[in-house]
Amino acid sequence: MKLARCLHDEITMKFEFIKTNGVRLHTALAGPKNGEPVILLHGFPDAWFGWEHQIGSLAEHGFRVIVPDQRGYNLSDKPEGVSSYQMETLVDDILGLADILGYERFQLAGHDFGAMVSWNLAMRHPERIKRLVIANVPHPAVMGNYLRTHPAQMMKSWYVFFFQLPGLPERFSRINNWQSLISAMPDDFTEAERNRYREAWNQPGAMTGMINWYRASLRQLRHSPDAPKIQVPTLIIWGKQDPHLSYEMALLSVEHCSKCHLITFENATHWVLHDEPHKTSQYLIEHFSGSDSDD
Repeated sequence: MKLARCLHDEITMKFEFIKTNGVRLHTALAGPKNGEPVILLHGFPDAWFGWEHQIGSLAEHGFRVIVPDQRGYNLSDKPEGVSSYQMETLVDDILGLADILGYERFQLAGHDFGAMVSWNLAMRHPERIKRLVIANVPHPAVMGNYLRTHPAQMMKSWYVFFFQLPGLPERFSRINNWQSLISAMPDDFTEAERNRYREAWNQPGAMTGMINWYRASLRQLRHSPDAPKIQVPTLIIWGKQDPHLSYEMALLSVEHCSKCHLITFENATHWVLHDEPHKTSQYLIEHFSGSDSDD
């Protein structure tokens, strides 16, 4: 276990490598051990610290915050082969993480690919999730349909198809000190923040592991439009200036949930957790503090 710097004055993070589903996930932990468990899942090309603004706020409000580097990313294990990154496996990673930590049920939030894992986990194992938060990724059925039938979304998601090529995306990503990935991140990142990402991407096997998520996912985006609705109370947070994902998909995703509330930010981008850190933190706290009688 490794001790990290403090967040929000009195909140200290610890790091552990937790074995689950055949891999070790490097995991950030914050907040009281007896607090209500909240698992936060990052996406591409992120790491646990993509949630850093929200971790301290949730911990300050008494939640036990669990934030893994997902498999293939940063300091977590990076198994070889595209088949190691199928959605069922990614979901089982998080269920195993919760089991090892002793949580039968937990709150769950995901951004980008972490949101895709969260959607799937809530669909397949609703009994494990108390409440769900999704940030800037549509329901899998909506995403699959749009990629097949909406040319504008296909153009926005061009990189998904580029990532299917063997080897070339990894080499392209490294050009000019990771410039293609840096350019996709928030413009106001400091050089120190950018270097933290570069360090994560430079981990042996990381870029192939990260891109293998895309290679596996495109083959699996075939969910039936009559897939069961998400039954757990759901909050969707969406930055409307997302250059990669059409806002219309957020509206359609609401229809795939039995109990859902959509919050939009007019000037936020895909990186809504960074663009609106205080407001997103507050929405998470309010949603995760709710009870069944609130719905």
